[in-house]
Amino acid sequence: MSPAAGPRSPGGRNLPAWAPGLRVGLFGGSFNPPHDGHRLVSTTALRRLALDRVWWVVTPGNPLKRHDGLADLDTRIAAARAVADHPDIAVTGLEAGIGMRYTVDTVRYLQRRCPGVRFVWIMGADNLMQLPRWRRWRDLVDLVPIAVVDRPGSTLRSLNGRAAAVLAPGRLRETEAQLLADRHPPAFVYLHGPRSSASSTALRDAGRGLL
Repeated sequence: MSPAAGPRSPGGRNLPAWAPGLRVGLFGGSFNPPHDGHRLVSTTALRRLALDRVWWVVTPGNPLKRHDGLADLDTRIAAARAVADHPDIAVTGLEAGIGMRYTVDTVRYLQRRCPGVRFVWIMGADNLMQLPRWRRWRDLVDLVPIAVVDRPGSTLRSLNGRAAAVLAPGRLRETEAQLLADRHPPAFVYLHGPRSSASSTALRDAGRGLL
């Protein structure tokens, strides 16, 4: 079946092409600025989870962070596309297009809008530690399988945190990672491998953020 085009909107705020049966990883963030670490997480997920696509969901603004120094959405989308530079990574600002702010609402929308697509939520290990601060995070883990990609300095803390404890009964072995998209949530896998120390915060502090 040919991929279905999403609704078009200005500035790349459209839904990427999709088709029933596709295995799609969702990787959300401010991408302020995007960097090679984002790309490494995505290519790791594509390969290890046997995904067809990864969508970078560029948020209008992270509700848990201050927005001082946040570049405008269209600038971040353009920069993210330049960094991603991969045929199986699509960059979208769809949350602004559909008026969503919280991940749980975005995932619900996408599951309704794209029936038959097997979504996986992708996050770095540092975000797993922060997951209990997210809006309705327990609803989120009941909605979509989660892949956690190792990040420098986060391995032990993230695996001993509250979110990891909640997800533990549904944890897959790394050798089973390709099964994640087909598992009924709550389900998660923790992926080790090559890691990048790149950080959007560090890049901004070094004066290498977006204008």
